[in-house]
Amino acid sequence: MLTLVNANRMQPLIAPIGLDYVAGAARAAGMEAEVLDLALADDPDAALRDHFAARDPLLVGLTFRNVDDCFWPSAEWFVPDLAESVAQIRTLTDAPIVLGGVGFSIFPRRLVDATGADFGVHGDGEEAVVALAEELAGRRRFERVPGLVWRDDGRTCGNPPAWPEAVSLPTARAWIDNAAYFRLGGQGAVETKRGCDRRCIYCADPLAKGPRLRRRDPAEVADEVASLAAQGVDVLHLADSEFNVPRDHAVAVCEELASRRLGDRVRWYAYLAVTPFDAGLARAMRRAGCVGIDFTGDAAAEVMLETYRQPHRQEELAGAIRLCRDSGITVMIDLLLGGPGETPETVAETVEFLKRAGPDCAGAALGVRLYPGTEVAERVAAEGPLEGNPGIRRRYDGPVDLFRPTFYISPALGSESAALVKDLIAGDERFFEPAEEVAGAEGKGYNYNDNAPLVEAIARGQRGAYWDILRRMRSGPSKENASP
Repeated sequence: MLTLVNANRMQPLIAPIGLDYVAGAARAAGMEAEVLDLALADDPDAALRDHFAARDPLLVGLTFRNVDDCFWPSAEWFVPDLAESVAQIRTLTDAPIVLGGVGFSIFPRRLVDATGADFGVHGDGEEAVVALAEELAGRRRFERVPGLVWRDDGRTCGNPPAWPEAVSLPTARAWIDNAAYFRLGGQGAVETKRGCDRRCIYCADPLAKGPRLRRRDPAEVADEVASLAAQGVDVLHLADSEFNVPRDHAVAVCEELASRRLGDRVRWYAYLAVTPFDAGLARAMRRAGCVGIDFTGDAAAEVMLETYRQPHRQEELAGAIRLCRDSGITVMIDLLLGGPGETPETVAETVEFLKRAGPDCAGAALGVRLYPGTEVAERVAAEGPLEGNPGIRRRYDGPVDLFRPTFYISPALGSESAALVKDLIAGDERFFEPAEEVAGAEGKGYNYNDNAPLVEAIARGQRGAYWDILRRMRSGPSKENASP
């Protein structure tokens, strides 16, 4: 028997779809698997004790979705909570513990070492967890398990990441309480592909999910959407890195959803790159039920788009916004301010351009989270020792360690960079402003982690992408009560 544990209690609650997929894969392989969902338990400690008092699993899987909240200035680190969960489970069962999830896959060896877990899976967990269970019951040839990280005689060993070319996932979505997550979290989620072949200098997705695009069959995606709709989950967020990369797969998914009339039953949101995006894709998405797009804009100043290695320019960004308007799709532009080379002039150019281009909302995130293995981390390191770099922002002492939340804000923005950005926004309510860096009193900005107003809006019946719920909340009762 496999016990799969969700210990992520971040609010609003996010459904642990990875556990849903892994449980489905294990059952398809003829194994007994059960999800112990602490996020939905009234008393998580009692739920753990009761579960293991009645069961003796072969393996315990623990999902780890977020290393931290990826947001400055809050910089909340979740690794201590994971280590505490591992230690607590150790007191209740002798079964080995395996870690997995997107957050785990960014720092696989560090997390196995930091938590004392027996194993971890770097990459896709569906085949790997089944293979690990088979080896534990058999000859224990751990080198045969895709993506496995394990400790052996004081050494931490690791196999190549589990990034299979073909991605086929269980579609029943029957092993977690998706209806409860929809009620408490306001949206469901589906993956149409895994991996990302874009070359943005800051992004950890290629480290966690692989640098190649690995597509699912559009019919399989539609089967999963139909399964969720049958459970009452009729607002989704597609969890791809960028839904429109590649364009042909995005169109094929939309055509499959539309052909089954799922666009009449389910409304959905997606992350998109600014390019490729055209009128044909916009129409296909709208027919398939898309109501909102969050574009990875990053900037509008050419020098910063080049720095971040974004292929689009201002004209494509403005065109994407117009196409969404024409198609009746709500549009959000996510900005990433403060990267290497950012100046007050480049921030002003970006903000003023977006004011003219007119998206429904824009997120003015300030500060780049530095991940080891990304180009931006290498660029910042090339500036000299990180401990003395005036652009480094962190909330921990001692040597700079990118395992912990560590951010960079261009020194050219000065010591009050958030105030500078707010002054440029000048009260335009389409912008989600950065939080002020005030010791002991830093605001949430539009950080979704433990965002009480957002949780309360969902409790009142709001549904949709969190940026869209927050946007509607700003627009007054009539907008907030509108369906997504």
